[in-house]
Amino acid sequence: MIDGRAAEQRTRHGARATARRPLGGLVGRAVGIGLATGAYGLSFGALAITAGLSLPKAAAMSALVFTGATQLSVVGALAAGGAVAPAVASGLVIAGRHVAYGIAVAPLLPAALRVRLAGAHLVIDESTAMARAQPDAPSGRLAFWVTGASVFVCWNAATIAGALIGRAIADPAALGLDAVFPAAFVALLAPQLTTRAAREAALAGAAIAAAFVPFSPAGVPILAAAAAALAVGWRRA
Repeated sequence: MIDGRAAEQRTRHGARATARRPLGGLVGRAVGIGLATGAYGLSFGALAITAGLSLPKAAAMSALVFTGATQLSVVGALAAGGAVAPAVASGLVIAGRHVAYGIAVAPLLPAALRVRLAGAHLVIDESTAMARAQPDAPSGRLAFWVTGASVFVCWNAATIAGALIGRAIADPAALGLDAVFPAAFVALLAPQLTTRAAREAALAGAAIAAAFVPFSPAGVPILAAAAAALAVGWRRA
């Protein structure tokens, strides 16, 4: 009887240790994604200052808008001398992809309205990709919240730091920070390409985006690529 209890305790301990290992790995990946995204937030903060935004405005934009590509599009257009209305319009086009993200992660969120409203603010490229890459709903839900929170904290902290540094790193290419976003997207995409349908959708999206880039406004290639990828995925489903 004593040996049986000891064996049962060892089994339970082993099961808990096994459960903790994937959890720790998931949290570690989420923190790593947050830090990588935060590195690009430095350049956003600096660019926002050169575009004429004050530090409080740059910080408020990161906290309230919280979508890096849209923010960079808007302040980039303003820094180049563009008007506010076209700059915001281009940002909204780029942000359109978040509608598809919301649909993708909606099943992972509780029905409570307050929780969904909080979750809606964390629906970004990184949190969606991490959630979709998990093998089950509980892991996907955890990946969504942890990744979203990690990126939110790092992005906002980096925005303030970049704004304080100011013109020193106003050009992301000067430090190679412009490569952070594409590299992060590739890393997030890789776990999704486990099936033939997923690979076909990714190739279709990449081909459409490359075709649209030379002649279409910023943001349009992303939406066209998303539409093509959805069409291919739907056909294969």
